[in-house]
Amino acid sequence: MGGQSAERDISLKSGRAVREALVRRGYDAVAIDVDISLPERLLGQKIEAAFIALHGPGGEDGTVQGLLEIMKIPYTGSSVRANAIAMHKHAAKALLAYHGIPVPRGILIHAADPKRKSPRPIPKGMKWPLVVKPATQGSTFGISVVRQPSEWQGALRLAHQYDSEAIAEDYIPGREVTVGMLQEASKLLAMPALEIQVPGGFYDYAAKYEKGKTRYLCPAPLSTPLHKRLKDLAVRTFTILGCAGAARVDFRVTPRGQPYVLELNTVPGMTETSLLPMAAREVGIDYDSLTERILESACLKSGVG
Repeated sequence: MGGQSAERDISLKSGRAVREALVRRGYDAVAIDVDISLPERLLGQKIEAAFIALHGPGGEDGTVQGLLEIMKIPYTGSSVRANAIAMHKHAAKALLAYHGIPVPRGILIHAADPKRKSPRPIPKGMKWPLVVKPATQGSTFGISVVRQPSEWQGALRLAHQYDSEAIAEDYIPGREVTVGMLQEASKLLAMPALEIQVPGGFYDYAAKYEKGKTRYLCPAPLSTPLHKRLKDLAVRTFTILGCAGAARVDFRVTPRGQPYVLELNTVPGMTETSLLPMAAREVGIDYDSLTERILESACLKSGVG
């Protein structure tokens, strides 16, 4: 948990909650705040399995998973490759679009050359409003909804503070919905869709983490066919990206009921009020059980008892 990404504080909260749940279940669980000493600490504490609650770059992009693979330590969640693809939103969208999954249209914009004097032009063929965001970041850090040309350069500069690559994509009006996923052995569970209702319609950092700003409806008040379509798309997205363990697929659903996949989170938030545990409760899985089942999925995947 922890680490040095912009999501450090959220990761620490997830990690503490996970550790407490595992201790309640009888495991000898230790919390490791990730820094350069991680390999030595894993060896020194004789870690047999790693529960990854490390959000953002370093923990959600295949980096720590690669280290654990080399050290032959089983870990929760997806493989190095699946994490790397899912974390890069543009790469993930390209793969999903190839397989017929509806995603917002967008382009990748590299940070400007320091010697470049002219401002970055507005993308041709795209219409306002646009969403501008870092290609590899979570918790809505660096994201903006750009509604007019005067906001374009500022939004791009903000996104590039977090990543040398930014994405500009169509803003999809409508509802914010997410579907939690849990894979155990050969069984893949798509949890009930959860709708996020935000004053102002933009699910930014404040809406996510400040109490009282957002309503969560689970199961989401959707028609039965639309609910089934979202769960089917979530399963296909999870499978196409090659994911494992727990994940969360985020959607926008237009007023006409057309869903678009925004991204898949391979290391979803695991505080007791996070979206994945909230959805799990709807299918009778309490927080401690969910945490243990995620850990067990790592052991089953690696063949460890």
